[in-house]
Amino acid sequence: QVQLVESGGGLVQAGDSLRISCAASGRTLGAYRMGWFCQAPGKEREFVSTISWSSGSATYADSVEGRFTISRDRAKNMMYLQMNNLKPEDTGVYYCAATMSGSNWHFAATYNYWGQGTQVTVSS
Repeated sequence: QVQLVESGGGLVQAGDSLRISCAASGRTLGAYRMGWFCQAPGKEREFVSTISWSSGSATYADSVEGRFTISRDRAKNMMYLQMNNLKPEDTGVYYCAATMSGSNWHFAATYNYWGQGTQVTVSS
């Protein structure tokens, strides 16, 4: 089992920056792929970014490429999402997730473990 707890969400203005965090506990994460997803009201959970816990290799959704940066601190068992130049369309509940799958990382169904989410609201 892997337990995930997000924190750091809040209300910001368009153009602001925010960093959200995910604390992981339970199993050793070396073989896991970690991800961030966003769910806006009335919409499905959408892929934001993913990172290999072991190598640190990362991918991003086109909508956040160049604005968001995913990272992890293996010593602290923490994952982060640095969000810059935030836009109102970035508003939603941000979830961190973990999977041992070797592919399909852009799909929420691939992930086995989820946190409870943290709300990010960007006002215009």
